[in-house]
Amino acid sequence: MKNDRQSKILEIIEREPIDTQEQLQQRLQEQGITCTQATISRDIKQLHLIKEPMGQGRYRYSVSSQRSRLNMADKLRTIFRESIVGVDYAQNIVVIKTMAGLANAAAAALDSMNISYMVGSLAGDDTAMLVMRDTDSARSFCEEIHEMLK
Repeated sequence: MKNDRQSKILEIIEREPIDTQEQLQQRLQEQGITCTQATISRDIKQLHLIKEPMGQGRYRYSVSSQRSRLNMADKLRTIFRESIVGVDYAQNIVVIKTMAGLANAAAAALDSMNISYMVGSLAGDDTAMLVMRDTDSARSFCEEIHEMLK
């Protein structure tokens, strides 16, 4: 249902200039897809739609040129969040425990985030080791991960 709706949204904005969520909701209803404005708002965010100028002070929804890069980053963050079992640190080293086989995915997600205070990562099957610049960085990173996992 969600994929069908989002595919229709992409078809609609490709075919005609849509500048409001209400217009988009109306076009979807005309095609037999009933949804709320809040759902459309979430779809717009997930599809990385932007409003681009059409001239004469009017705008239309279009697909962001950075969509594929943003989608990959979102996927990596999702993998990261869903794979972690635990995290702890000792001085400047952070150890991340993951579900079996997912430590590499978690480390790849972290590497792609370009964390300035992370020197590097090393991953095995279910454990990733991160080397941070200092103990404070390791501690605050662990706190952030604990918040993310809540």
